[in-house]
Amino acid sequence: MGDMKNGADKSEMLRFSELRPEKNGRLQASWTLTESKQSDIVKLVIPPTHALPIIFVPGIMGSNLCNNQSVPVWLLNSIAGVPKSLVTTWAGKDAGVRQKILHPDRTRVYRFGAVPDKSIKLGIDKKEYIARGWGEVSQASYHDFLLWLEEKMNSQRNPLGWSDFTNSKVPESSGLNGRLDAKLPPGLVMEMYGIPELAENGFPVSPVSSDELLKRANFSYPIYAFGYNWLRSNDDAAKALKKRIEEVILENNTNHVKCKQVIVVTHSMGGLVARACAKLHGMAESIVGVVHGVMPTVGAAVAYRRCKVGMADESYVAGLVIGSTGKEVSAVFAQAPGALQLLPTAEYGKEWVEIEDPSTGKCRMFPQSDPYEEIYLERTKWWGLIKEEWLAPAGGIPISWDKYAENIKLAKDFHCTISGYFHPNTFVFYGGGAQKKSFNKIRWDVRKGVSISGVYSSPSMLPDLSHGAMRTDGSNNLYAGEERLTHVALRGNSSVPGMQAMDHWNIRCALYDSAGDGTVPSRSGGFPRGRGDKSILQQFELPDIEHEPAYRDSPSVRQVAYYSVTKLAALAKVT
Repeated sequence: MGDMKNGADKSEMLRFSELRPEKNGRLQASWTLTESKQSDIVKLVIPPTHALPIIFVPGIMGSNLCNNQSVPVWLLNSIAGVPKSLVTTWAGKDAGVRQKILHPDRTRVYRFGAVPDKSIKLGIDKKEYIARGWGEVSQASYHDFLLWLEEKMNSQRNPLGWSDFTNSKVPESSGLNGRLDAKLPPGLVMEMYGIPELAENGFPVSPVSSDELLKRANFSYPIYAFGYNWLRSNDDAAKALKKRIEEVILENNTNHVKCKQVIVVTHSMGGLVARACAKLHGMAESIVGVVHGVMPTVGAAVAYRRCKVGMADESYVAGLVIGSTGKEVSAVFAQAPGALQLLPTAEYGKEWVEIEDPSTGKCRMFPQSDPYEEIYLERTKWWGLIKEEWLAPAGGIPISWDKYAENIKLAKDFHCTISGYFHPNTFVFYGGGAQKKSFNKIRWDVRKGVSISGVYSSPSMLPDLSHGAMRTDGSNNLYAGEERLTHVALRGNSSVPGMQAMDHWNIRCALYDSAGDGTVPSRSGGFPRGRGDKSILQQFELPDIEHEPAYRDSPSVRQVAYYSVTKLAALAKVT
């Protein structure tokens, strides 16, 4: 909607310090001394009398965790933008170690991850960042965005100085020019830098008005983060988020400032947490609205794939952390209700698992109706979600099939709880475009192997085989129809026979088949508008964005989030 030339920050023409309420109730301001040659006046600004906190809710694996002795076990501190210590901590850890450590009852949120030292421009120190929950969430994935949003929403109080919004009737020459009393006229339609004219599929973007900007200016916007134990059910996280929202509203009510509501911004599975939270008593009113980023609205088929073959062929480095093989992933996944809640729901649709029959060129497809019974609780067939022996890896603390089934029930119940529900003021963005880099369906490709006798077992029977009839180590190589050839070694003790396995069929899980962000397919990310729900005020399809680093690396994501927060701020109650 706007072009690059409008991206410069007009607020850089000013130096000012905003008065902040101290514990004694007095308004105070601080300033770092500068070189004597920089002698322009620093102006003290009285802050808005209303606060509208923004609470960021991360995705799965985006919160720091520690064990029950407060020792960090999942710490997302950043070195040059990468959580290198997390990689070195988990690389090479087998399934048993993962199962033993990453259990919902043996972990909790770790509050003291890395936080910014200080915001020079806004005067926020390390202690306050910790109090606001920033140490609970991934520094690598989120902190740059949170700092950026904090400055966008708070570094300039006068809408005339918000350089992302322009109108030809308000030429730059009549901007602030050092005057804090300059006013933005009402009744204007503003252009916004970095926002497309079309949101998705021909749907136009609702423009921002100067009236909305003037309403936004009524508030200050302290930025909070909410970490949660992503191994536990998202029901638990939703209740904890409700408690945090109530605490944040309370602490932002002071002698000089009133606070009644918050805005929630989410990443990935955090969107499911926020939807469940908004359904809890009183929360729809306490939350002005929600911005959902790359949310697996009705699940992600890739969650099934990773339980079967791991992550090695998606990303070598991510595989080192999350699990390179299905055995490593399943050891954690099966005992973690939160992770299981990322699986495709009944609303995702049917027939998203395909098993090729090379003799006919057709596929057997699952589920036909119920993914919980037909796939997740399929105990015998090799394509069922969990291979039972992987529930008891060597060196781990095993769980029973019955306990796993209880966790699937928790997942199903949670899916039913949030089905069809979105906060009445919801903004959504998801990954799309023409490039195929996500999994809409999971396809098992079958290739002919070797038969000693020349007679092959029927490929049409492959979907009916049990786990025991399939040879796999959890990598993306499965083998069926095994024959064993006995031979005598040419060297060494010729009296000891050797064995060589031959397999009729080699089975591999295919790679990407659809648009998306690499984790969430467009089918799920774009699902909210597809329901025709009036709660969805705007939904954006953004091409070429990646799932995990969406908020860190994508300028379009940041601008869409900024647009959405601005729109929601205009809906907040001023009392």
